[in-house]
Amino acid sequence: MLTKSVLAMMISFITSTLLAILVIPLLKKMHAHQRLSIYLAEAHRNKKQTPTMGGLIFIIPTTIITIIFLFFNKMHLSYSLIIILFIFNGYALIGFIDDYLIIRHNNNKGLSEVQKLLLQLFLALIFFYLFMKAGNEPLLWIHTFNFKFNIGFLYGIFILFVLVAGSNAVNLTDGLDGLAGGLSAICFLTFAIISYNTGWLEGYEDIGLFAFILLGSLLGFLIFNVSPAKVFMGDTGSLALGATLSTFAIITRHELLLIIIGLVFVIETLTCIIQRVYYKLTKKRIFPMTPIHHTFEKMGWNERDIVKLFWVIGLIASMVALGFGVWL
Repeated sequence: MLTKSVLAMMISFITSTLLAILVIPLLKKMHAHQRLSIYLAEAHRNKKQTPTMGGLIFIIPTTIITIIFLFFNKMHLSYSLIIILFIFNGYALIGFIDDYLIIRHNNNKGLSEVQKLLLQLFLALIFFYLFMKAGNEPLLWIHTFNFKFNIGFLYGIFILFVLVAGSNAVNLTDGLDGLAGGLSAICFLTFAIISYNTGWLEGYEDIGLFAFILLGSLLGFLIFNVSPAKVFMGDTGSLALGATLSTFAIITRHELLLIIIGLVFVIETLTCIIQRVYYKLTKKRIFPMTPIHHTFEKMGWNERDIVKLFWVIGLIASMVALGFGVWL
């Protein structure tokens, strides 16, 4: 299985790299440029001509390679894989619509926050229906202690929160070259390992292989996304990645472990929430700018140094999560 995983990752890496070479000039020709906030640091001004919607570079190869593997019986279309493919492409479509409207209107006004949230909730409800139809119990499960707690109807609310929060957390983190993409690659490698250790789950090998395929596609994308970025993933990529990470956590019953695996995403999101609430109450700011990576920029940190620091934090958090949730 390991050999197949490495081969799949290599194929998706090469495919996404070649696709990027074709897609990036096309996006530039379409003037699919990133629209920058007026509050961003001066260092970001030279990025205004960088094309967005680059999430297509890893979404298309991942989906096509998965279909090819299914066609040649190298993977099996398990119920778990169907759910993951649905969420991966469904949330990518929401992000694509948002990016398209921004490009078309030549401003930052794509889907409104309410519209985007409603679409995310709609897909999350379909996910919940499919997940519970498969006979899953409403359990919070801490595998290390084999602790299971039935929370009943609250589990539905819980997984809706996990799915929507996950997609938006990656979206918020996608503010520096390579930051969200690199962290997502670390997280999917972690969930690939976790998936291969969930032998009780139907199709566990298939979703583990899917994670490796997506990892290879992300690595190909990162060649063009690290500083200085030639392309941004946009909402097309960030919403898909965040929702799919959450889906892996829910399906493998490691929802609570996601907090550790996605620690940087959690911190980035919390700083935004704290900043917004505190400002509404006091009309003052705790942080110079949120998400927190922009605060580091305000402090004079180099963008590449911030990304490397956050990658290291994400890698350490994932190793701790593996030790706690799988090895122990």
